[in-house]
Amino acid sequence: MFEGRAGQSAMIVGQAPGIVEGVERRPWRGRAGQTLRRWLDMDEERFYSTFYCSSVTRCYPGRHPSGRGDRPPSPRELELCRFWLERELRLLQPRLVVPVGGLAIRRLLGISGLAGCVGSRFELGDASAVPLPHPSGASGWLNSLENRKRLEEALALLRAEL
Repeated sequence: MFEGRAGQSAMIVGQAPGIVEGVERRPWRGRAGQTLRRWLDMDEERFYSTFYCSSVTRCYPGRHPSGRGDRPPSPRELELCRFWLERELRLLQPRLVVPVGGLAIRRLLGISGLAGCVGSRFELGDASAVPLPHPSGASGWLNSLENRKRLEEALALLRAEL
């Protein structure tokens, strides 16, 4: 699942579609998408016209066995979907890439640990990359004041890039 068009200079990359996205056939439709748009101070129309929306995997992986959030994609699922994201990046050649969440950040930037990258800008080929934490309510990362400050720094960098 993706949404976008040729010529968009900004690309946002999540982990995987959620259950709401599967039903509505549009990325970033659930609560996490609402939170993300609120962080970016964008309504739906502006969000979808600004960002080509993609994800590391293309299918909803199902609920996490704990019942809290969605299951992370398996290594096999990640490998099966690798081609699609790499192809999109080559075809689109975005000026800005926004990996959202630890899995997307690891996949695109090779960085583990949100604290070491949220609030910073990176090079990804010819593009700038500004990582964000995942806006899911299942994540407790933003419970820390320091991490909320990192998010604000990342959003300021993102706004400057846009």
